[in-house]
Amino acid sequence: MNRSIIRAFRTQVTPLPTPRGDFSQKVVIVTGASSGVGKASAQQFARLGAAKVILACRSAEKGEAARKDIESAEAVSGVVEVWPLELGSYESIKAFCARADKLDRLDVVVANAGLQSFKCEYYEGYERQTFVHVIAPVLMVLLLLPVMRRTLEQTQSVPYHVIVSSNDHMYTKFLPGKEKSIFTAVQGDRDMRFRYYDTKLMGVLVVRELAERMKESKKPLVVVNMVDPGFCQSDLLREKGWELPVRMMMGVADKVLARSPEMGARTYTMAANAGVESHGMYLEDCELSTPSQIVNTGDGIELQKRAWNELVEILNSAVPGIVGIIE
Repeated sequence: MNRSIIRAFRTQVTPLPTPRGDFSQKVVIVTGASSGVGKASAQQFARLGAAKVILACRSAEKGEAARKDIESAEAVSGVVEVWPLELGSYESIKAFCARADKLDRLDVVVANAGLQSFKCEYYEGYERQTFVHVIAPVLMVLLLLPVMRRTLEQTQSVPYHVIVSSNDHMYTKFLPGKEKSIFTAVQGDRDMRFRYYDTKLMGVLVVRELAERMKESKKPLVVVNMVDPGFCQSDLLREKGWELPVRMMMGVADKVLARSPEMGARTYTMAANAGVESHGMYLEDCELSTPSQIVNTGDGIELQKRAWNELVEILNSAVPGIVGIIE
């Protein structure tokens, strides 16, 4: 790990800086925004003056309830919108991004949606944590690149696509060389206890590779970074199947150590205003940080290249030629 257990405990209970930044006239999308940290993040953007905050939600009913709560709390009207998005569906992702492409501008996207489960189920032929944490976020970055690049050209204001990551990626035992295909290695119900960790590491690696390729492109640079909100009170653990002793321990930790959704959301707001130096970087506790040590090892670099090459095939199969939009 790149930080000690003592530091981890200390940072969990230390208040993070109050969100700052001017988001006036800006358009923001937050996925998984009907509750928890996603909802709190959307509310912070509304508080900081965003012209439009789009809640991307699976449930229209929950999204509408969140919209009303946010506009009431921040005394705004007509700022928050609810758009349907099912991150387990290529068609839903493509429809959502096609709609977003018609916006006059798009300044910030926070890819907050995630899940953690021991139950092996599939989205579009892939284990669902793999799809939601690895495939869907990168596909959305690519599909939204045109409108975000236009925003930069028209406003001279750098757009940010913030991918929500997790410190849990440091606990994976997933290494290259054991499987011919990396995406095959995270199929099926084998090692489901580590699947969340595995897919979060894969997410870090493919986003790093994506960011590097975007940087090499001659097109306007949309900042893509990753942020760990820390251990937060959320619905993330709703599907997990821990044994009773572990559930009891987690229940205590949730009350003693977990950040509130509002506190966790501060990391998102900071990442959405972190400067071009944050491109491809990993952030935690509202500052630039470093991911797992494995990332910069020979094994990690090999895994990054392999994962990216496999992902390119997956994405181009879903949306022919989509990866070429980077160039």
